[in-house]
Amino acid sequence: MASHDVRRSAVPTERTPEALQKELKEIRVYQQLVEEVNQKIEARDFTPELLQKTAALLKKNPEYYTIWNHRRRIYVQEFSDLSQAVAVGEKTEENRQSEILDIIQLDLQFLFPLLLKYPKCYWIWNHRLWLLEQSTILLPISTSRDLWQEELGLVGKMLSRDNRNFHGWGYRRTVVQSLESSALHGESMARGELGYTKKMIGTNLSNFSAWHNRIKLILKILEEEKANDEERRKMLDEELKLIHQALFDPYDQSLWFYHQNLMCTFDPGQAARGMAPHLSDEERLRYVAAEQEYIEEVLEDAEDCKWAYLALIESTLIESRLKGGLTTKEESKMSEWVKQLHKLDPLRRGRWQDLEQRLKNNTV
Repeated sequence: MASHDVRRSAVPTERTPEALQKELKEIRVYQQLVEEVNQKIEARDFTPELLQKTAALLKKNPEYYTIWNHRRRIYVQEFSDLSQAVAVGEKTEENRQSEILDIIQLDLQFLFPLLLKYPKCYWIWNHRLWLLEQSTILLPISTSRDLWQEELGLVGKMLSRDNRNFHGWGYRRTVVQSLESSALHGESMARGELGYTKKMIGTNLSNFSAWHNRIKLILKILEEEKANDEERRKMLDEELKLIHQALFDPYDQSLWFYHQNLMCTFDPGQAARGMAPHLSDEERLRYVAAEQEYIEEVLEDAEDCKWAYLALIESTLIESRLKGGLTTKEESKMSEWVKQLHKLDPLRRGRWQDLEQRLKNNTV
């Protein structure tokens, strides 16, 4: 899968006879390699030669997840053999740990160029995690923690190359979770990760993954630090200020998604899971009114921004839930905003018609 903002090269429509013969030869070599690997796996012939053959296959096709499974089976056997060697006195525990560390580090190095070439291949990320998890199980805590810490640095570099790669963001969360775990004598990294999201947002505002990670981290921090109502309100105010500053580009969908997430704090049906669950209805109404005023100001300079109209509709619906219904004036405004959506985005006519109908039936 191509990275963000990286164009795919055009697929040639015609090939020379020489190119076709070369491709057919590569296919035959690939098929033969697959057959050899499968035969050796079936015979449980877990040798260094087999490991090399799996590496050759994965360089050609990293999406072949069965081969990743085979590779792990080989390593599991190697780890078991090393433990057995210690048990019978052929190796010391230090030798075992050293050899396991070498195996893990070498395989992590093998994966790195594949990761650069295929940054969105699930199986590469998955295999790296498996290797690191083995380090947690099989190596001293300090050694394993160093490997996980290096991995955090690596994923940071990967996200610098492609800062919207959601595979990378998900992987980063997993690595951080492991570093925080009791198995590695960890502690919360939420504050540091929150700072990281702000840094990445500063690099590229249109980063759904960074904004998503940010709201998750904020909720985690508030829980971990047992924040009181005043501290929660302060955090909410800071985030509203941040998103207002970011919305100098009102056409960026990711910003409105984050704004929508913050608005859930005022929705009586979702507030209990939000940043400030103990706001009174009067306080929520004041926040909603302030946001509506802000959105209308945005529309003064961006009359063709459909996201702003959607935000107005959503905020008015929250207001109606807090007040127990809509006034005739508010219903009229909602109708006008839906008309604007029809005008600005006719390709989603069905969606706007559905929204219009649900508003009429009061089922939104």
